[in-house]
Amino acid sequence: MIIILYTNDIHCGIEENIGYAGLAAYKKEAEARTPYVTLVDCGDAIQGDFVGRVSGGSYIIDIMNEVGYDFVAIGNHEFDYGMEQLRKLIEKSNAEFLGCNITYTGHGKSAIEAVKPYKIVQYGEISVAFIGVSTPNSIATSTPAFFMENDVYVYDFADENDGQELYDCVQRYVDECEYKGADYVVVLSHLGDNEGAGPFTSLDLIHATKGIDVVLDAHSHSVLEKQIVKNRDGQDVILSSAGTKFSHIGEVVIEEDGSISTRLISDYTAKDERVQACIDSIKATYEAEMKKVIAVSEVALSCYSEDGIRLVRSRETAIGDFCADAYRAIGKADIAFVNGGGIRANIPAGEITYADLFAVHPFGNTLCVVKAKGQEILDCLEMSSKDVMREYAENGNAVGEGDVFFQVSGLKYTVDTSVKSSVVLDENEMFMSVAGARRVKDARVLNKAGEYEPIVPDAVYTLAALDYIVKEGGGGFNMFMGNELRIDEGMTDYHILTTYVRDILHGKIGAKYAKAEGRIMVL
Repeated sequence: MIIILYTNDIHCGIEENIGYAGLAAYKKEAEARTPYVTLVDCGDAIQGDFVGRVSGGSYIIDIMNEVGYDFVAIGNHEFDYGMEQLRKLIEKSNAEFLGCNITYTGHGKSAIEAVKPYKIVQYGEISVAFIGVSTPNSIATSTPAFFMENDVYVYDFADENDGQELYDCVQRYVDECEYKGADYVVVLSHLGDNEGAGPFTSLDLIHATKGIDVVLDAHSHSVLEKQIVKNRDGQDVILSSAGTKFSHIGEVVIEEDGSISTRLISDYTAKDERVQACIDSIKATYEAEMKKVIAVSEVALSCYSEDGIRLVRSRETAIGDFCADAYRAIGKADIAFVNGGGIRANIPAGEITYADLFAVHPFGNTLCVVKAKGQEILDCLEMSSKDVMREYAENGNAVGEGDVFFQVSGLKYTVDTSVKSSVVLDENEMFMSVAGARRVKDARVLNKAGEYEPIVPDAVYTLAALDYIVKEGGGGFNMFMGNELRIDEGMTDYHILTTYVRDILHGKIGAKYAKAEGRIMVL
């Protein structure tokens, strides 16, 4: 019997739910059942909370080394600390990083030099190939500038020909593994199954290839114990994903008769003492300062609806208003944008600590204020609203989400979902134009008299946003790159919030943020 344990989208949730100590305990139990146990992660482990940010992901690698990971696929957020830091993390890791569709074409030192496309493991007489696949959308969903040298992209993710380049790339390595004698092929995929990510979803990959037995997926945070998907030849492929932040541990079992089963473990409470001690030691180095109370909130600000549907990536939210107001106030700008995917945690009612605000903005991006024409603002809003749907939930899940849906300050507008988005992107998912009718209607900007007036396409406004958006084209927003900057990489995102609360709100988040103000109407 062969057991493959897997995690995905942990996002620094080192002690959430089962946690790393629980995973280590479960791994020991699996090793008592069979000598053939492999532990893998499918990406986005090192980013998402201050334990990752303060160490550039290094603390997470320390913990993963203690647990005993064997293979890691590269998620888009593994790039968030920059290429040089990623190189250091790969070197530090005891696990092998796998990525078959990432190539380097520059003239410097590649951050992915140690990354292999696959690894074949021999378990007695049976061999299993593990192939890593990273989302081709990594450039747009991390920081595009990290993938450049002298303003030229030097990292490629096989994203050409409407997905075919990716499919051909993976198929080539599947065939190579089979030629080398692999009995089974397991893909560690950071693609996700959200329809909006096509043609680069795990489902697209399975439909377009053959020879894969199991796809362990990440990126969309889906909870899939076992979904059977037909491959190119009509054969069954198992697709599975373990949610996020240790809501589940995934387990694949290959029996002696060749059958494959998958299951998700959620009700597991045992902890490995050695790994817990490692976590406790790491926590002691940063937690004391982060626990200091800096404010009081009269209301709870949430990224979710009352019934638990994530809203911050498809609708205006009170927490989005709060963050955007902070950017506009600190940047002294006409308008502020905060990408919904960058708001990562709720703010509770009651006492607020540094840790609470750090959790909201864990990325460490910096504030920029740029001069922008009204037309650039309108194009940006159109790009931001391209995925929005009339309804934000379906079968209990959020729909119509976009990492780059903007929470705004200094603006009001309507998104008409009856108009199909006509945003045109280039081969790197960067904005090019709006080819047809616009979804964003009645865009108005707050003037100095405190009234909203129509935005003027030829007028120049000051826009506060993060360097990720303004300078680096994150999320595909390249319309501001090269514009005149009034603030060039000022405060970090987390510092913006703490300064706003302390100096402008005087330590109190009040009833103003009890609900969304009505800045973005979705029809």
